Amino acid sequence: MTYLNSSQSQPRDDEVQRTGKKPALTDINLEQVLSSENLQEAWRRVRKNKGAPGIDGMNIEAFPDFIKKAWKGFILPSLQDGSYQPTPVRRVIIEKEDGGERMLGIPTVCNRWIMQAITQVLSPLYDPDFSEYSYGFRANRSQYMAVKQVQDCIKSGRKIAVDVDLSKFFDRVNHDYLMTKLGLKIKDKALMHLIGSYLRAGIMDSEGRYYESRIGVPQGSPLSPLLSNIVLDELDKELEKRGHQFARYADDFIILVYSLRTGKRVLENVTRFVHKQLKLKVNDQKSQVVPIKQSKFLGFTFNGKWLNWHPKAMSKFKRRVRELTGRSWGVSMEHRLKELNRYLNGWINYFGIANHFQQCVDLDGWIRRRIRQCFWKRWRYVRTKVTHLLKLGVNERLAIACGMSSKSYWHSSKTEGINKGVSDQYLKDLGLISLKEKWIAIHYPS
Repeated sequence: MTYLNSSQSQPRDDEVQRTGKKPALTDINLEQVLSSENLQEAWRRVRKNKGAPGIDGMNIEAFPDFIKKAWKGFILPSLQDGSYQPTPVRRVIIEKEDGGERMLGIPTVCNRWIMQAITQVLSPLYDPDFSEYSYGFRANRSQYMAVKQVQDCIKSGRKIAVDVDLSKFFDRVNHDYLMTKLGLKIKDKALMHLIGSYLRAGIMDSEGRYYESRIGVPQGSPLSPLLSNIVLDELDKELEKRGHQFARYADDFIILVYSLRTGKRVLENVTRFVHKQLKLKVNDQKSQVVPIKQSKFLGFTFNGKWLNWHPKAMSKFKRRVRELTGRSWGVSMEHRLKELNRYLNGWINYFGIANHFQQCVDLDGWIRRRIRQCFWKRWRYVRTKVTHLLKLGVNERLAIACGMSSKSYWHSSKTEGINKGVSDQYLKDLGLISLKEKWIAIHYPS
């Protein structure tokens, strides 16, 4: 994207060359956000993450041609003079497991790019001061580290969990509170004005209706994860000051204590702090004080030294696999296996740290049986079934017996002939991954 290499966009680069020093973090400003190097890196990340189009319908592939014409013409000048007005985010509603809804806000590619550029400049300013118990959306930190922190707390004798659920956190972030927090470190008014304009950009639904955004930060924005950490950092610091052991990943956090009595007191204090100081709300129905094995954190439960999948995580997994292996999904087997592998890889890379070897073996068997019923339905007719089984090395007698069976697809998928023809090795040769093998690779990488 060489069109960003204008002298207008990089006075900070000239300053570095002139003085030989990088500006202090407290001196960050809009010019640094708009520097050529920063914008290039922001575009690299946005392009890598891809993502759906915003309300303008423009995708990642079409954006370079657009920005070549629009950047110097009106986008850069309007950013510099403060007249730039971000377009509203596109509202996408995702159904949650509990029957509720999660509101996602999808910015346009252009706004994702600019917000990513802002994030890259602000992160080095804020991240070093964040709590060591904050693990979400931070470099060199992960969900695994958050889970490990909880396990360490359990080993120290803390067996009671204070599960705190922040009600619709991203939708309820208080703009005045957030801008006040930002203003403590950011002195550049132009940059503050641009961030504020993104917060107030508004929302547009699928029917084209516009809604003002007086509170909240849109999930789906590259800037929102950092802003969420800035908002909740004060809570982290308060918990640290009170000597609590906890782990937080985005708005999902858990506090470990020694007794139910202490846990109830902590929940009351946290609820009061969240309401009065952060201007947020704790969900009383979902927040609880329970023995650690009854808690849920990042899709896991804890039973002594054992890390388990939470039943809701398992239900969600099976529901998605059923969709990808549904007999009525009219796609090629190649496409089906490609999409299934993509989901299985992502799932086991996240949940594979749990102590569930045998469950992975069982899930492998269940998934392969579902694939076999898909083959059986594709073949459909007796002659076609027999022909395919013969080609796969099944003897004629068994192939004919299977082909003429009146059993349902699901019951047939367990019969000897189909298991010999569409064997585990055959499915492996087609590229179907094994959860068991992935689990072993995670726990015994050598």
